[in-house]
Amino acid sequence: MKATIRYLAGIAGPSGFGSNSTAEQVTQRFSSSMLPSHLTALITGATSGIGAETARALAKRGVRVVIGARNMKKAREVRENMLKESPNAEVILLEIDLSSFASVQRFCSEFLALQLPLNILINNAGIYSQELEFSEEKIEMTFATNYLGHFLLTEMLLDRMIETAEKTGIEGRIITVSSMIHSWVKRETFQFKDMIKGRNYNGTRAYAQSKLSGILHAKEMAKQLKARNARVTINVVHPGIVKTAILKAHKSLITDSFFFLASKLLKSTSQGAATTCYVALSPETEGVSGKYFLDCNESNCSSLANDESEAHKLWNSTRSLLHKRLRCRKPSAV
Repeated sequence: MKATIRYLAGIAGPSGFGSNSTAEQVTQRFSSSMLPSHLTALITGATSGIGAETARALAKRGVRVVIGARNMKKAREVRENMLKESPNAEVILLEIDLSSFASVQRFCSEFLALQLPLNILINNAGIYSQELEFSEEKIEMTFATNYLGHFLLTEMLLDRMIETAEKTGIEGRIITVSSMIHSWVKRETFQFKDMIKGRNYNGTRAYAQSKLSGILHAKEMAKQLKARNARVTINVVHPGIVKTAILKAHKSLITDSFFFLASKLLKSTSQGAATTCYVALSPETEGVSGKYFLDCNESNCSSLANDESEAHKLWNSTRSLLHKRLRCRKPSAV
């Protein structure tokens, strides 16, 4: 009840920010001398919604932004709008289809060939599909895009992040955008083989499972990064309920009256991007890893999302799948 009141009233938490805070406000606080210069951030799914706003806010504060996009036409439009507001911004566009392992590999090769540092990796892209679809690797599309694609992307760029942190002395930060809907997943339905094959498919459940998988990935990866003494952290953010294309896709599953009432509580896109920007830039999150953030403050995720054995099991299953499917190039070990 207290959390609901804080959300509705926009009461700030320990960070000084709350549900009403915007990406503009967050990045403005950290745009002074406390923000390291020459940061490079890579953001997936930044052609609309929260991703586009995150990219805009970071670029405005002098962060070099690399946008990984499936729709390059939309990406060019986003870059054009960003440059109108911030003419000196450096915005690089690279094509990627996260549902395709080959595309993720190609993207990583192209990025690494640019010889750029990598300080911040934001795994933001996500899809929701009411109908059962499969990727080119014959994997259920939501799971392939929201989870597996980002897992592979992170693995292939991790060495560059560690290298950048060692050379610059600036901590590398990985941020995975999740959703509170992860808590809807029941343990008995969270079966790797079933998710891969899309058995008994339900769009909302598949989306929730992919978001839970992202949290478990972050939990396990945080442990392994700590064991390596790597100066890279990984955290998860729930942006809140934002009126994006994904929410519109859910609309047919609920009544118009409920949607109308819920819409009154929705965050703006800038409010939705605030937590990502906070975790990416705040000095207060220095050294913080494996945590879940909501409204720019550390929060709690579900008991299943906190299950270390489940996280380790998912990690092993994922690595096994990737090694079988990627015969030409395997992701680097963590």
